[in-house]
Amino acid sequence: MKRKLSVIFLILLFSQSFMGISANEIKQKEENMSDKIKITIGSKVFIATLDENETVKELKKMLPLTLNMNELNGNEKYFDFSHNLPTNSSKPKTIHSGDLMIWSSNTLVLFYKTFPTPYSYTKIGHIDDLNGLEEALGLDEVTIIFESK
Repeated sequence: MKRKLSVIFLILLFSQSFMGISANEIKQKEENMSDKIKITIGSKVFIATLDENETVKELKKMLPLTLNMNELNGNEKYFDFSHNLPTNSSKPKTIHSGDLMIWSSNTLVLFYKTFPTPYSYTKIGHIDDLNGLEEALGLDEVTIIFESK
């Protein structure tokens, strides 16, 4: 009888250890997936990889977002939030097509052209595959959906 209990105990201990590993693997996968968002512009879907910072944490709490983003300078779309986000801005010197940033403390900007800049931004992330981005955004105001992936 003691032997049976010992075997059962070992089996339970082993299975619990296995479940703990699985839970850790699942948690790691969730953390890795949480650094991606889906950006939908019309019928085109883009995936962006997010940076790790306080701005991103706050922005992710707001998802999903459907924003009517305005055109500016033939190279960016922007949206002004009614509240400020935490920022840690720096001067990137060069903006790259696909960059997703916060200007000032409340303006979300999606860039679709690469160019030099003297302005400061807080980096949020970058679109992984730029194929079709400029065409999808067009030259006018556009509705963009940002959601967790």
